[in-house]
Amino acid sequence: MKDTFLAVVNPVAGHGRCGKRAGPALDRLRATGVKLEVVETRYAGHGSELVREAYQRGFRHFLAVGGDGISYEIVNGLFPGAETQSGDRPALAMLPLGTGNSFLRDFTTEHAVEFATQALLEGRSRPCDVLRMTHRDGVIHYINLLSVGFAADAATVTNRKFKRWGHVGYLFGVLTCLVPFYRRAFPVRLDGEPEVDRRPCLFLTFNNSKFTGRTMMIAPNADTADGLIEYVHWGPIGRLGLLRNIHRLYDGTHVNHPLASRRAVRQVDFELDAPVDVMVDGEVLTLHCRKLDVLPSALNVMV
Repeated sequence: MKDTFLAVVNPVAGHGRCGKRAGPALDRLRATGVKLEVVETRYAGHGSELVREAYQRGFRHFLAVGGDGISYEIVNGLFPGAETQSGDRPALAMLPLGTGNSFLRDFTTEHAVEFATQALLEGRSRPCDVLRMTHRDGVIHYINLLSVGFAADAATVTNRKFKRWGHVGYLFGVLTCLVPFYRRAFPVRLDGEPEVDRRPCLFLTFNNSKFTGRTMMIAPNADTADGLIEYVHWGPIGRLGLLRNIHRLYDGTHVNHPLASRRAVRQVDFELDAPVDVMVDGEVLTLHCRKLDVLPSALNVMV
């Protein structure tokens, strides 16, 4: 069983395209000798339940078939259980058939499906940190990024109205959020420093990898295996300033803007008075965040 991949398919990913394409794609993997057990998710969070049960049965190799959302569910099925176990790290491969596959952009600009398939067939893997967010009601884990403020607001609007248009839809979400255009403070303490950062901002992001919205390089200095959280703060830029600089979100040069800053840190403590909307690996949640830290090299990713 240790050599068998549990392929977790989100059939509604990519607006249903994943459900149609997954079968032939998995058949091609089987034809090359890859051992698969295939399960499909039926509702939000189902992937985490399936993976948690499979891990207890001895599975250590997992294949995310869909977008970033199904990878997120697999990670949250593995952790916190996997971090308490000795032995082989769990491995995560990807078959990117969803709308957004931001995590893979750190490793390739080629055709994502072909790249990810070849990584699986060749057994290519590398260690990957897992970021752990402790909130009032529990804990979540992720491998891409978590954001609050404007970025989370735009993700919420995109999921509700524009998701079917992929990364272009995220741009529409950004433009829609220019109407209310909130700039707020999200008080955080970095690496136990005595001073709490209470500066108003457009957004904060806490990153493990570079990209979000598929092509936005929100954290150009992020490294998935350095044991650190890449923290990006963009201060209270105005509407016109954002419109003039929005293209810089795609090449990473926004971090050089006078109102932006970035740091690599090991821990973030939140001093929030109430829950806030967060966007985490493409999913939108409302959490009362308390602490963010890193599980270094807790996962192998096949890329």
